[in-house]
Amino acid sequence: MQLVFATNNLNKLKEVQAMLPAHIKLLSLADIDCNEDIPETQSTIEGNAIQKAEYLKKHYGYDCFADDTGLEVEALNGEPGVYSARYAGPQRNADDNTYKLLTKLEDKTNRNAQFKTVIALLLNGKLHTFTGICKGDITKEKQGEGGFGYDPVFKAQGHNKTFAEISLEEKNSIGHRGKAVKQLVEFLK
Repeated sequence: MQLVFATNNLNKLKEVQAMLPAHIKLLSLADIDCNEDIPETQSTIEGNAIQKAEYLKKHYGYDCFADDTGLEVEALNGEPGVYSARYAGPQRNADDNTYKLLTKLEDKTNRNAQFKTVIALLLNGKLHTFTGICKGDITKEKQGEGGFGYDPVFKAQGHNKTFAEISLEEKNSIGHRGKAVKQLVEFLK
């Protein structure tokens, strides 16, 4: 089976490929010569994932899946949420986004947050969605060198290390994207 994952994010591609069974060949946008920015104009994480998958199917014809992920912080009324990648501006800079988040949380004692990933799969003309949530909290400063995005400031519930301080395998086993991908893999079986 061959599926296109609607992403140019090599970190996401690596995370997802590590979880898929060997019989599923994962293609990236680069593999199908899709070099354009796929629209993400919906007001929800699920809406963006569906929009990206539908765009790819309509314009390139492949069975595919797309994901969208957001960090939802309780004390900030769910921010950055659907705007997580561009929280500090259209340049989509992870350091800028993290700095803005930590600055907005400086005087907050409630640091509860959750990562949420929605995967939209278009397969044989049918749409299926899978949602993964990982609850945790935001640290007061960056910790760790691994991961990407908000990983250096997010600790999953029951864990004392940030996503940037743990292995990819451990992150996949407890994280939001890993939970959504596990549902996708079960469905594809």
